[in-house]
This record gives sequence, structure tokens and C-alpha cells, in this order.
Amino acid sequence: MATPNVDPNTNEKARGGHERLDSGLGEEDVERHALSLRGRALTASLAFVAGTGFTLFGYDQGVMSALLTAGQFEKVFPQVVVDASHPNHATLQSFVVAVYEIGCLIGALSNLWLGDRLGRRMTIVVGGCIMVVGAILQTTSYSYAQLVVARIITGLGNGLNTSTVPSYHAECSPAAKRGSLIMIEGSLITFGIMISCWIDFALYWAFGSSAQWRVPIALQIVLALVMIFGIGFLPESPRWLVKHGRHAEAAAVISALDDKPFSDPEVQRTFHAIREAVAIEEGSQGLYANKEAARSRSQLRELFTGGRSQNFRRASLGVINQCFQQITGINLITYYATLLFQRLGLSDVTSRIIAAANGTEYFLASLIAIFLIDRVGRRKLMLFGAVGQCLTMVLLAVLGSIKGSGAQVVSAVLLFVFNSFFAVGWLGMTWLYPAEIVGLRIRAPANALSTASNWIFNFMVVMVTGPSFNNISWGTYIVFAALNAFIVPIVYLFFPETAGRSLEDMDVIFALAYSEGVSPVAVSLRKDIPPAGSPEADRILGIQSSGTASGRDSGEQT
Repeated sequence: MATPNVDPNTNEKARGGHERLDSGLGEEDVERHALSLRGRALTASLAFVAGTGFTLFGYDQGVMSALLTAGQFEKVFPQVVVDASHPNHATLQSFVVAVYEIGCLIGALSNLWLGDRLGRRMTIVVGGCIMVVGAILQTTSYSYAQLVVARIITGLGNGLNTSTVPSYHAECSPAAKRGSLIMIEGSLITFGIMISCWIDFALYWAFGSSAQWRVPIALQIVLALVMIFGIGFLPESPRWLVKHGRHAEAAAVISALDDKPFSDPEVQRTFHAIREAVAIEEGSQGLYANKEAARSRSQLRELFTGGRSQNFRRASLGVINQCFQQITGINLITYYATLLFQRLGLSDVTSRIIAAANGTEYFLASLIAIFLIDRVGRRKLMLFGAVGQCLTMVLLAVLGSIKGSGAQVVSAVLLFVFNSFFAVGWLGMTWLYPAEIVGLRIRAPANALSTASNWIFNFMVVMVTGPSFNNISWGTYIVFAALNAFIVPIVYLFFPETAGRSLEDMDVIFALAYSEGVSPVAVSLRKDIPPAGSPEADRILGIQSSGTASGRDSGEQT
């Protein structure tokens, strides 16, 4: 969009409460891009579509749990049957489950190149379409090889979605509600797991038909189609729009999200904070600098930079955060719940009922985090979850070494307890925190890498679980107890608090920590940090206050 010339002598109004009127956009420019959905209706629509994507993610994770021991599934895919005569099938069984993560990894990594080119909305559409194709191929599978390929394709689409949806939703959410809104997505992952467990149980009774496993797999297509069509009614991320020079559209989206006119001081402040973040990260003092030249620079290279932006540190935190979620051991239960309960001596039917109940309790426990995340903060919940998970794994190991029905009953209960700690501390956290902690310039590639980290370690955990239980039995729980214990000091020492901060405020926190030579953790816990877009924040970020207006205007001349 061509930018109008602006008189360099035009003064911005002094901002009471950080107000700054825009010098390059008029109200009429913004009105041309006005949205029909505004305020709560728009926020609810964003939450619904993003939530559908995560319900699909959860459904796809949970659906295989009970199918692995379904009679019709074993008939078509005998490679998943583990018994005394086929002990090597434990690896094949784990592989057909874990190979989905390989597809997710490829999808997440492809977002390094696709994410900022296609935009958030189009990437989600592409990911959804690929998932539909993969689900169709899984449903029509008649050989182990076809099922493996189909699960890789489905994972490819899911990898694109899971590395895009959190960023998209975070970029379209106000700071005060961002945590709870994205925690709802975490809860919807467990909602997807829950409904997959009950659908698997309902179809378990179709003993004489392959519908016993084909229908549960096919139903994910419905969720994918809802997501694909729903995204068409939503706007693009305002931060992506600013990054690509579409300022009037971005202003219209911010105005619609706040349900206020563009002239409102808070809308102006948010718009200017985003523009300044883009300008800083593109290495320009002019907010309308040459975007094509800026985009030609390698974003991958920028992931490894330090200085005020602290890009490498911030991207690393996102990657480690996603890794930590997986090494807690949650997918021992998510992917193998039915098998775990059968190992405890429960019957085929009872193990399926308990697994479905486990999924239901998992969903209910996840709702707690929605109300705590913005009140308690990110760090405290992560620490609480890791400590509780560690203790639960220790108890599971102790009880696993004891013979008897009493120990088995308590072990079954502890699997519910572990889910509860994880749901509160880590379930939605790793889809929220990596999107919050990085700057706009590297958000798409950084989230692609952090999501790839999730899938790499997800694959590792799911792949080794079957052989591990076959070889060291309850010792598997000791391994995960140690990993959870390792998480605690790392989170305490290195993970800054992001609660109550805008995405641009995190740029200020890291820049101030760099300037003062202190830990970003300590700075993030301070109450005197100026908000992004204010003159004080501009100075911290390296924008010269005295030349801000003139530099901005000179950059706008075409």
C-alpha cells in the first residue's frame, strides 16, 4: 500500500498515558478495511477456530490409544500385536504411533519458510487440507505401510497448524487475557483426547466390522473442515500485516479487537508499539522502511543474534519449553492409556472405560489452569507441575515394584493424579510461552523450531515407551521422575515471567536486561518496566526520543 507524504514538521501530540496519534494513516484509510466482527464476537470467534484446531490435535493424539488393541485393527495390522511369539512387535507398535510425530516435525520445520510468506491464516488452511488428505488415507488403509505413510501426511498438516495457531491467537489477543485464552486451547487438546477415548469405546462394540477403527479415525475430518472454513471469517494477525506493510488493515484489526475507533489512544498506542517493534527488528529507524529489502535478510540467521533483541536466548527458551513438556512423560498416558491399564491387570473392557474416564478427568483438570494462568503467572505453574509430576512418577515406580491388587489400584489413581499436575502446569503452557517470549521478527521461525522440538521429543518418548516397559518395566517411571526433577531448577533460573505483558513489552524486558547486564528473569519480575510504545521504552530499545518523529516521517517519504 502506498504511504502518503507527511509534512516533516508535523508534530505528534504529546501522549498522556502514552498516547501518540498516527502521522501516516487517516481514519478513512482504516474504515475501508473495517471488519464486521468486533470486540467480544471477534475474540470468541478467534478462540473457537483456534480451539477447533487444538481439539483436532488432541483427537488425533488420543484416537490411537484404544485402537492398538481393537480386534479389527489387529486383524488388518497384525504387526501391532505384541505377544510372546512376537516380542519385536513392540517396536512396530510404537513406530506406527510415533511416526505421526515425524510428519508433525516436518510440518513444523516447513513453517520456517512458509509461515511468514503465506501468513498465519493461509498456513492454517494449508495445514488443515493436508490433515484431511492424511485422514482419508488412514481411514482407507489396508496395509501397515499405507497406515504409516498416511500418519506421516496427517502429521505434516498438524505440524503446520500447531506451529501457527498459537502465534496467530497470541498476536490477536490482549495482554490481560492472552494467557487464559490460549490456556483454553490447551484444555481443548484434552477435550479432543477425551472425545476420542469415548468414541473409541463406543465403536469397540462393533466387533464384526472394520468400522470399529475406521470411523474413529475418519471423524477427525469433521474438525479439520470446521477449522478450514472458520478461518475464512477471521482477520489476519495485525502484527503480520504491519510486518508486510499493510498498515491500514492492521489498524482496522486492532480497532476491531478492542472494539474502539482508530483514534482511541489505546488503539493508537498498540499500533505504534507494533510498528516500532517491526522497525527495530528490521534494523530501521523509519517505520516505513524498504520492506522488501528487510524481508530478504535471513530470519534463520537472526535466530542466532544477541544484543538488545536477545533473539538466540529467547528462541532457545521456546525450544527448551516445548522439550520439557514432552520429557515429563505425559505421552506415556496419552498414547498408551489403554495398554497401561491392561498392564495393571484390568480387563479389556474395564481398561477402556478407565482410559476414557482418565481422558475426561484430564480435560476437567485442564480447566483449572484457565483461571490461574494470568493470576498466578507462568513460572509458578510450571514449577508446580514439574514438582508434582516428579513425585507422582516416583510413587508409580515404587508401586510398580510391589505385587498385589492394592498397589495396582493406587497406580491407576496416580495416573489420574499425574494428568492433573500436567494439565495445570504444562499442558497449555508450551503453546503459550514460546509465542510470548520471542520478538515479532523471528516469531514464525522461532515457533516453528520450538514446535519441532515438541515433535522430536514426542517421537522419542512414544518410540521408546513400548520397548522400555518390555525391558525395564517400572524402571521407566524412574527415568521420567529424574527428568521432571531436572526441569525445576532450569525453569526457576532461566525462564522470565510473561504474565500481564504485551508481546512488545517482552522486547523492552530483554533489552533492559541486556543494557543493565542482569538476568531477564529478574527484570521480568519488576513492576517499574515502561510499556512498549512509551518514550521510556523507546530509549531502552534504542530509539532516539528526540528524533523519533522526524525519523519516522523521513522514513515515510516515497
